This record gives sequence, structure tokens and C-alpha cells, in this order.
Amino acid sequence: MEINKIKSIIEAILFAVGRPVAKKDLVLSLEIAEEDIESIVANMQEEYQQQARGIEIIKIEDSYQLCSKKELYDFVYPILDKRSKPNLSNAALETLAIIAYNPKISRAEIEAIRGVSADACVYKLLEYGLIEEGGKIDLPGKPMSYQTTSDFLRMFGYTSLEELPELPRYKLDENKQIVIDELMEQQETEEIKENPVPEKEEA
Repeated sequence: MEINKIKSIIEAILFAVGRPVAKKDLVLSLEIAEEDIESIVANMQEEYQQQARGIEIIKIEDSYQLCSKKELYDFVYPILDKRSKPNLSNAALETLAIIAYNPKISRAEIEAIRGVSADACVYKLLEYGLIEEGGKIDLPGKPMSYQTTSDFLRMFGYTSLEELPELPRYKLDENKQIVIDELMEQQETEEIKENPVPEKEEA
């Protein structure tokens, strides 16, 4: 099958489905190797960029999706139902960041980091589909854990959580959780450096 025909089929599939399409599904549909799919889609992405198209193909983990370019959002969303546009408070964004950097984190752990109740923020993020339940944790009471979704990656323009900016100030333990005690100690140390205690003058 010629390359342009394959590109047309991929474009048609992504357009018709309107959601992320797994790479393996494209392999099954086109009956070509996974490496060829990756190469062809990468070539399509370059062509869309060079031609200044209003659409682009984004990669979300092991899936691809055809969508409008994010820089054109202000022109697109007035035509759509504005009720679908998430309106997140600073508290919700903070909670979302904590969950993104700490996959499979419980609500109690979120509240330990933020210092306040996270109920309202968690419910709002679940409502918008930016987070989802990640299963119960093997702890007393079997608390539910939370993790981000593919909608989170798509909204913030990430292919995977590995692309999140590093947090050099925070140390993570073997479970990828922020080490609260060491974080507090580090903050206290930094405060002392910024505001050193004046030395006593000799009599």
C-alpha cells in the first residue's frame, strides 16, 4: 500500500473516532509494523506543522488523536458548548498537580501535603475527567487512590507523565511520594539561609 494511502486512512480513522486511538489498533487496521505507524504519524505531524494546518496529531501515551491546535482554542471554544470548558480554581490545580506527581495517591495523603481538606477538589477533578480512581491501597481501611487520566495529558499537552517538569525541591520516596518530613526540613533550612540569625556582638 502506498504511503499517501496509509496517511489518508490514518487521518480518516483519527477524524472519525474523535478520541485517542491506540497504536495497536492502527497496526491491526492497516496490517503494517508498529515502527512504520510511528514513522508515518511522525511524518504527518511534520507536514501538518509545515502547512500551518489548524489541526494536529498528538500522542497520548501509546495512542494518537487528531485535534485542533491549542493556540487556536480561543477561536474554537465560542462555537462549542462552553459548559464543557473546565474552570479550575487554584486549589483544584494544586490538587491536580499533587496527583500528577504522585500517581496512586490517597485523599489523606493529598490532604497531608496541602494541609486542608481535598474533598471538593477531588470531586471537581473527577467530574471533569482529569483524574480517576486508581484502586484501593493496601493500607488500614483500604483507602482509594487517585491518578490522572489521558484527558489530563491532552489538556496540558503531555504525551506521558514522564514529561512533567522536575521538582528539584521535593524528594520522592520509593513509591514516588513526596517526603513530607524532609521537605519541611529543607524549607526550614532555606528560610535560615535567607534570614540568618545575626551574630551577637562581643562585649
